Amino acid sequence: MERRNFIKKTTAVTVLGSMGSVSGTFGREQKRMTEIKRKLGKTGFEVFPVGYGGIVSMSDGQAASNNYVAWAIDRGINYFDVAPGYQDAQEKLGNSLKSFRKNVYLACKTGQRLYEEAKKDFERSLELLHTDYFDVYQMHGLSKQEDIDRAFGPDGVMKLMIKAREEGQVRKLGITAHSEEIALKALELYDFDTVMFPLNWMMNKYSGMGTGLCKEVARRGAGLLAIKPLIHRHWKDGSERENSAYPKAWCKPIDTFTDKPLALAALKYSLQLGPDILIPPGDFKSFFFAVDHIEEILASPSLSREETALLEKEFDLVKSYPFFG
Repeated sequence: MERRNFIKKTTAVTVLGSMGSVSGTFGREQKRMTEIKRKLGKTGFEVFPVGYGGIVSMSDGQAASNNYVAWAIDRGINYFDVAPGYQDAQEKLGNSLKSFRKNVYLACKTGQRLYEEAKKDFERSLELLHTDYFDVYQMHGLSKQEDIDRAFGPDGVMKLMIKAREEGQVRKLGITAHSEEIALKALELYDFDTVMFPLNWMMNKYSGMGTGLCKEVARRGAGLLAIKPLIHRHWKDGSERENSAYPKAWCKPIDTFTDKPLALAALKYSLQLGPDILIPPGDFKSFFFAVDHIEEILASPSLSREETALLEKEFDLVKSYPFFG
């Protein structure tokens, strides 16, 4: 067996095996945290502060996805987000959520910019996810002016999104973006209900990435979802990624097994920027860590002097590896 596949399979077994079952947690008594909820902007949705990114269900098989989702539901997670571009994630997550659909918020996306292509994405997503509506449907991965021009043009995806909302197939509309400038331009053109954006300690310290967008989203009252909160840096090369315990992550996550203080500080940093939900990188280990520690983070959300110093020291080590331009 190739080393990267061995790592992927044994890591999933190790995590789930350590849990003992979907209701156990690394030898600790299972904590139920269903009462921890936050408002997702002005959507009216009450959500657990950590969301389930669909990549967690990707590539690990149906049984693993079922275990991940059942564990998440047991802990009170009620916001699940997925996209067509996440390989087999829609199929796996859709099957795992069948018996839970009415009790969760399900968000999906399309990376298509034109109406006809987006319609195919939309209909296929509904089919694979075994649902007849999405709680949130998002224009995915906005990064350049061309995305805006095409999406908001006469035959753009925005036409589909508004139509789906009017017909009751979508409750709320959102965007995801990797460019702060483009996200702000999209908000000028439509009052979206949610915004998903990378809010990461390293990139925020590197360039202030996300600070202005967070202020604008707060002013509008939209829901804000933070992706990449546990990312450490850019992979140094493809080999480092393929031979790591995180082959599904396109940026290197903080290793939550070996560097708990840094991981906690990184999550606190992201929360201080103002998101309603944190969505960790797409592996179960990162998701598990965020869920398992969110209670203590919310109880003491301010960065301590020691945590601030830790982030400063770590930033000096990784600032040469930004994962956005």
